[in-house]
Order: sequence, then structure tokens, then C-alpha cells
Amino acid sequence: MPMNATSNSLPLLPGVLQGLPDGPLKQSLETQEHHAIWELLEAVTDPEIPVVNLREMGILRAVRQGPNGLEVVITPTYSGCPAMGQMEDDVANALSQAGVAARVITQLAPAWSTDWMTPEGRDKLRAYGIAPPVKSACAAAANAQVVSFATRKVAGKGLVERETVACPQCGSDNTTEISHFGSTACKALYRCLKCMEPFDYFKPY
Repeated sequence: MPMNATSNSLPLLPGVLQGLPDGPLKQSLETQEHHAIWELLEAVTDPEIPVVNLREMGILRAVRQGPNGLEVVITPTYSGCPAMGQMEDDVANALSQAGVAARVITQLAPAWSTDWMTPEGRDKLRAYGIAPPVKSACAAAANAQVVSFATRKVAGKGLVERETVACPQCGSDNTTEISHFGSTACKALYRCLKCMEPFDYFKPY
């Protein structure tokens, strides 16, 4: 008989967060522990961006055996994300409907990073019309693609560097930020100066 999954948030306590991966997670192999659970959770998507699942976004961090049973660990993109409660519910419902007894644990540290997004997730964002985040310095240090920069004039500050954000519609890097906040707080609103289309850019964290 199916058992309901439960949801818990863990405070930032020393020693609680040991052993979590620090980077993008590949799709589970059949030989991986808890493979069936990982495969089940592939269907759970980001409520705000339904074309990417929680693993591809880097939100799903672990499926593990805890002291009181199976645990599914998720980390919000930022601690005030309004969709986090929905994500917890969606994971718990997916587990419960499959008859899996597990706790859904929300861990706030180590803090989520856009470096945790998978390459597949970035491609899906771009195809959906959202420019994926550029790589951060820590990702570049791990032999990832280095961020390219352009300069622009800012009133009273002269030339400053800015990230080159490619338009997801036409691919042009001749783009400009319209607003530092787009459709959600984690995105900025840009406009392409070639095709003139506005688009969201997922800001790097």
C-alpha cells in the first residue's frame, strides 16, 4: 500500500550537509543506487520553467538512505524562491503516487549555483527562449568555457565590463539589459538589438 512522502527543511547545522555532490548531476545509470527513484524524479519539472526537470536545474541533489529511511534532497535556487513549496509538493506527490516512502528534505547549504545546471538543462532553457547563465569563475577554473566580456558606457562610470549574453532567438550577442529583474527575481530582462526581441536571461549565481 502506498505510503505518503513527507517534507522537511533542515537548518544550517555543521555536519548535516556532508557528502552532497558539488556540480551538475548526470542522469542515473541502471547500476546506480536508487536508480528507479532517480528515473521517477526525471518527470518532476521546475514549476516556473516546465521544460527542465529538477535534476537538470541542479535543484535535485541526492537520493540517499538516511537514518530513518529514504531521503530525497533538494536545494532551492535561492532561499526565498516562491516556487520551492510547489517543488517540495511535486516531489512528494511523485514519490507517494509510486508507492515510495521517503522524506523530502530541503537543504539551503551548500548554496545552489547556476554551475549545477546540466548542459541539457541549459540547452532546454535556450530552446524555451531563456538565455542560460554564463559560467561563473569557479566553473571556469574547472576547465569549463571561460566567460567572454564586452564593455559598455555607464553614466558617471565610463567603460565597465559586462557579460555578453547571446540572444536565444537569433544567437546575436548584440544585446542589452533592460531591467535587472525579468519574469522572476532570478532572471533579468534583455533585448536583442539585432532581432529586437526581448528575452529573459537566467542570472548566474
